[in-house]
Amino acid sequence: MNMIYFLIGCSILLALVFLAAFFWASKTGQHDDTYTPGVRILFDDEPVEIKKAEKPDEDHF
Repeated sequence: MNMIYFLIGCSILLALVFLAAFFWASKTGQHDDTYTPGVRILFDDEPVEIKKAEKPDEDHF
């Protein structure tokens, strides 16, 4: 019977930790912008231009 009291205390403590984490995330703005991350995945990154090495004119006859 003592074990059930220990488990209830642990579960309440765990719930309080998750509640504190939720309030911390809300306070720091984690849930402010819900639209942009969903749209950002649809666009590709800008392609990186690869500079071509200049060939010497010796190849031409």
